[in-house]
Amino acid sequence: MGVISEQGTPLPPGPEQNALLGRVTGELQDRGFVIAQLDNLVNWARTGSLWPMTFGLACCAVEMIHAYVSRYDLDRFGVVPRPSPRQSDVIIVAGTLTNKMAPAFRKVYDQMAEPRYVISMGSCANGGGYYHYSYSVVRGCDRVVPVDVYVPGCPPTAEALVYGVLQLQKKIKRTGTLWR
Repeated sequence: MGVISEQGTPLPPGPEQNALLGRVTGELQDRGFVIAQLDNLVNWARTGSLWPMTFGLACCAVEMIHAYVSRYDLDRFGVVPRPSPRQSDVIIVAGTLTNKMAPAFRKVYDQMAEPRYVISMGSCANGGGYYHYSYSVVRGCDRVVPVDVYVPGCPPTAEALVYGVLQLQKKIKRTGTLWR
């Protein structure tokens, strides 16, 4: 449904439509109403309440834990770790993903509710790391699940993970997640 003019005819996008919307918004704001687009409101709520499933597989998991303690405190960004995939909307893969662990990882990912996001943390999760040529290592968790944010390093610092979480929040704000 488009914007309807005061005469009852549809207005095409352009300066006339913007002027009418500006007038209506001004009148509502003067009376104490707040107008927001629903998808922007939902995306704002999602960015402030990310609940990651911590999937620590190797040494990067120590740096992931480090990001949750008092110095970096991811809780202040609304990022609270959850032990259950059914309560999580983000999964942080930290460490070496092996072929033996890949089916379990995929099962956990499939149990998460939509919309779900993945942060790949560390060289091993991103592309196999030092074990790239090993027969037992998956060469990047993006071969098992789609990855939204890559955090580089071996091991990546806690600051890098915090930056990755902030990048994910920007991505969620930027993309419409009500309808994919």
